[in-house]
Amino acid sequence: MPTRRARIPAANHPVERFTLDNGLRVVLTPDRSAPVIGVAVVYDVGIRSEPEGRTGFAHLFEHLMFQGSENLEKLAHFRHVQGAGGTFNGSTHLDYTDYYETLPSNALERALFLEADRMRGPRLTEENLRNQVDVVKEEIRVNVLNRPYGGFPWLTLPPVMFDTFPNAHDGYGSFDDLESATVADAADFFRRYYASGNAVLAVSGDIDTAEAVELIERHFGDVPARPAPDRPDFAEPEPTAERRTAYEDKLAPLPAVASGWRVPDPIGNFADYLPFVVLAEVLTDGDASRLVERLVHRDRTVTSIGGYLGFMGDPFDVRDPTALLIQSHLPPGGDVDKVLRTVDEELDRVATDGLTEGELARTQARMATHLLRDTDAVLSRALRMAVLEQQRGEPGLLGELPRLVGEVTDEQVRAAAATLRPERRASVEVIAKGGRS
Repeated sequence: MPTRRARIPAANHPVERFTLDNGLRVVLTPDRSAPVIGVAVVYDVGIRSEPEGRTGFAHLFEHLMFQGSENLEKLAHFRHVQGAGGTFNGSTHLDYTDYYETLPSNALERALFLEADRMRGPRLTEENLRNQVDVVKEEIRVNVLNRPYGGFPWLTLPPVMFDTFPNAHDGYGSFDDLESATVADAADFFRRYYASGNAVLAVSGDIDTAEAVELIERHFGDVPARPAPDRPDFAEPEPTAERRTAYEDKLAPLPAVASGWRVPDPIGNFADYLPFVVLAEVLTDGDASRLVERLVHRDRTVTSIGGYLGFMGDPFDVRDPTALLIQSHLPPGGDVDKVLRTVDEELDRVATDGLTEGELARTQARMATHLLRDTDAVLSRALRMAVLEQQRGEPGLLGELPRLVGEVTDEQVRAAAATLRPERRASVEVIAKGGRS
């Protein structure tokens, strides 16, 4: 039976939370406006959890979770979801791995059965492992090795910025590490991290809460209880001097540069973290933003520029250590040093002079619109609720984010900009060799 049930009011949709006896946390968000549901299961394991010698293993294991389960043969998950008119997928992040479906609401029990069945145990066979190693290697070839700017900057900047293996290593993995993975490694990874006590189930959309609770108890209640593992300390020493490197990309047609600065802990120091989220938008979101107006339109020293929090681009699904990133592409022969100096100048302007009249309000209004739009779909809501529950125990925070962003002050943004100094910066430069010998 579920325990610790609680109902939380959140933006337009009530949130109900409870925990099953086996430790599985559940978040329900009813929305009867359309006959559609989003189902998400998030496990508290990601790229940072990989042991040395097993780079890419978290992502490889995500693939294995689709290769059959306790009661279903290979490809059965695909057939059952698509046969009901639904879609599904999974993804691996720095701090979590998610699995999700969007389905007609009358297929809720089907989705719950499928997720519970592989939570009990995926089919970890030599055949499945070797097949998925080959699939992941091909994904690396397509997305990194044979693509311009492949892995830039999410794979190329962390080794410059960080010193410890969990934070600095290649999350896609080396071919040697992938090829040496064994079924025993996979079984140990499942036992350690894919426990009911290490997972969150979220369901959003056209559900009757009482019925959903009964179905969740029926399908997940007898999943064997295993506690969550102790989460390692991923702390990273603060930088004491600027770090910078460059590499040649034989496919890149234009030079590029990405820089990152460490920011406050997004979980433990959320109030100080939020101004950096706003600052990134002030700097790079839209044609009127500071760096777009200066570097793209006025100076024409870059062809594009963007800024964001976290190496995968979502400021509200990351843990510490993380960073504010700014990346840009330059015209042929562009001067990277000049671009970095200009970024420093604009950061100094914000820190010294503050924001212009209306600049902060305009940015906050745009951010609130994006936050509301991004969580309008039932699957997006389920995924974000699951991650907020997993990382913070606060799924209702999703409905509070527009207000919290709107409460950030000019003084807080100025103070955040003042910390982004050159001596705290890590940068990686792409030297374009596309089309040239």
